[in-house]
Amino acid sequence: MTHALVSKMKKELSLIQPSDILKFDQEASGIPGIIKLTIGEPDFNTPEHVKEAGKRSIDHNRSHYAPPNGTPELRQAISHFLEKKYGLFYNADHEILVTAGATEAIYTVLTSILNPGDKVLIPTPIFPLYIPDTLLAKAEPVFMDTSKNGFVLSPELLEQTLAEHGDAVKAVIFNFPCNPTGVTYRRDQIEALANVLKKHDIFVICDDIYSELTYGDRHVSMAEYLPDQAIVINGASKSHAMTGWRIGFICAPAVIATELGKIHQFTITSTATVAQDAALEAFENGMDDGIRMRAEYEKRRDFVYEAMRKIGFGCVKPEGAFYLFAKIPDHMIQNSMAFSRDLARKARVAVIPGGSFGPGGEGYIRISYAASMEQLHEAMHRIAEYAAKIEEAQGSVQ
Repeated sequence: MTHALVSKMKKELSLIQPSDILKFDQEASGIPGIIKLTIGEPDFNTPEHVKEAGKRSIDHNRSHYAPPNGTPELRQAISHFLEKKYGLFYNADHEILVTAGATEAIYTVLTSILNPGDKVLIPTPIFPLYIPDTLLAKAEPVFMDTSKNGFVLSPELLEQTLAEHGDAVKAVIFNFPCNPTGVTYRRDQIEALANVLKKHDIFVICDDIYSELTYGDRHVSMAEYLPDQAIVINGASKSHAMTGWRIGFICAPAVIATELGKIHQFTITSTATVAQDAALEAFENGMDDGIRMRAEYEKRRDFVYEAMRKIGFGCVKPEGAFYLFAKIPDHMIQNSMAFSRDLARKARVAVIPGGSFGPGGEGYIRISYAASMEQLHEAMHRIAEYAAKIEEAQGSVQ
């Protein structure tokens, strides 16, 4: 490869940087005795009946290519799952694509719908993957900072941003329950936002991957109110502790799904047949597998929330997922990366810097409580000791 080609490649990808989350997690992993509250991965095992289905698939030599959009049986099970759980109606034959996790779903959707110069509205703080995928399509992310409104996008801010950017807006992204804040939207909030969006000819991307980990009221998808505009992303990773199986899916009206299928097909051909057979079991016979995990996460949420508030961190109480977004106390290091490095080095607890999640995230840290209660108790003890030492040092200076 010539130097000119390498230089051209670097220039074109210069806006794309490695994931801050994975980079910091790897950095912290080298500290002996570290407790990692970093990665958003369930600490539960895949349900036994789902694993058995995967084993049967192997034994039956289901090792050949699946149809690009997924096996008919799995797409039918997903259709039934969405109808029963959330009142969403998608035709299994023409409106559902099985993807390699929600990650590939996000890539497929954004690279399919975006053209150079398009704009994508993104409420922040938010899971950062949407940003590089938007940039890869030579489109522009437009951030809407929700930190002053309890991390909830208001209809007023949405309307204002749409008016400011006009016809250049191609899509808006919603991810709730939200990574990193744990905040979700309730029916009245969703209806108010939908009333704004239905006046605009734009795509509404609904990343519902944490839908089964919603505390209290049932998850409501934006797609319920905007079925003709919505593109739904979901999967088995969080609901069934199947992160490594890499099963996600996209749902959209047939005219949209047909076009999404082109990029999906040429990106991965199809997901692993064995994994699809396991997911079939998950969605068909394990529809409520997430309930037990959700109950345990809620206990952990309550413990970590109270512990962090007692230590002095400001927190919005999470309503879903398994994250707590905590405001660093004013008397501590305010740069979230510097604070997280200091905490990891001195207290041997790893969290993710809030600045990794876009505007409104700086000055915060994200704690993943997808860890055992034993680990969480020890982590909170270490953070409390860390905070006490800072106060003691500041008191001696005064």
